[in-house]
Amino acid sequence: MIDAKLLRENPDVVRAALTKRGESTDLVDQILVADSERRSSISAFEALRAEQKGLGKQVAQAKGDERAALLERTKTLAAEVKAHEAAANEAGNRFDELARDLPNLVSDEAPVGGEDDFVVVEEVGKPRDFAAEGFEPRDHLELGELLGAIDMERGAKISGARFYFLKGAGMLLQLGMLQLAIQQAVENGFTPMITPTLVKPEVMGGTGYLSAHDDVYRLDDPELYLTGTSEVALAGYHMDEILDLSDGPKRYAGWSSCYRKEAGSHGKDTRGIIRVHQFDKVEMFSYCSLDEAADEHQRLLGWEKEMLDKMELAYRVIDTATGDLGVSAYRKYDCEAWVPTQGRYREVTSTSNCTDFQARRLNIRHRDADGKTQPVATLNGTLATTRWIVAILETHQLADGSVRVPTALRPFLGGREVLEPVGR
Repeated sequence: MIDAKLLRENPDVVRAALTKRGESTDLVDQILVADSERRSSISAFEALRAEQKGLGKQVAQAKGDERAALLERTKTLAAEVKAHEAAANEAGNRFDELARDLPNLVSDEAPVGGEDDFVVVEEVGKPRDFAAEGFEPRDHLELGELLGAIDMERGAKISGARFYFLKGAGMLLQLGMLQLAIQQAVENGFTPMITPTLVKPEVMGGTGYLSAHDDVYRLDDPELYLTGTSEVALAGYHMDEILDLSDGPKRYAGWSSCYRKEAGSHGKDTRGIIRVHQFDKVEMFSYCSLDEAADEHQRLLGWEKEMLDKMELAYRVIDTATGDLGVSAYRKYDCEAWVPTQGRYREVTSTSNCTDFQARRLNIRHRDADGKTQPVATLNGTLATTRWIVAILETHQLADGSVRVPTALRPFLGGREVLEPVGR
């Protein structure tokens, strides 16, 4: 939620952010009208209440016709007071509802534009030249089937399209990757968490995932939402609390299964496990002061890169353009790993600085140096997820269909250096 004071006193800042996101500014005008109506109704209500109190004293002293007239006026006033109070409450509720539909502001440093207007911050490693090595690379699904690691056919049989089984080496590869991520997170001061994957509407809405978002699964009785990231549960963990940040950021690493409808992705990435309805992920989540948020964002990005380096992947870091930011993100960096058979980089991590947007909606605060309560900043970042298997298998494949295991993952796969096709 945008700071209400900013909305009232400097709405052009909000309009400028919406324009950078490629969205209409009409909502700002609707919010300001609701606020004006609320203030007008409150002013009228207070004036009438003052008159009402004054009449009470006059009635006590009046007699005869004067008293009757005053009593009649008090009845009229009571109705008018009630009407203006109701109008003020209605306008206030409308202000709050409309304000919750606003996305976060955007960083002045973020590139302006749409999905393709990102800026490449850096490229790490070089994609393998399979032509120079003398063989055509297999895609991750063919490799996964050869290794007995991925079974899409039976996943579809029991659950439908975009579901799958990870088995054998595939299951161990994912489990090892997530364990390594948790190990790294703990070494860097994160508290490891296994989070709920069903949350209440106020938590899902508080993170911004119900604002113009049709990618979530909803249960009716009771009303709960399946989360697409443990960010949601971790953001709600300290809802309605005042945090002690005197020792620095409060950091959590959430391990969970994640669920997404993949609405709007019909016909896209239908082969394999790039875009699926269920996957597993370790997500970093940080609470810090607003002053420290930009630095914390860089730290989260650094930890993502550290994990990708352990996977021995070629990847690039991009600064996401304003029109491609999520509702809650003020600034976002993605790491994209090279996928050989697609000849391009694909997103494998994302880290967002949400400033105080989620904290205001979830009522999460801390005390500043003067002892005053202020909204915290919340930040999130992917530390490992199922999609990484795509890049790992394709990058480290050998000509015979076997796959070299990245050194950092070998202890989690029984020391195996190479995954062999099944039946060999």
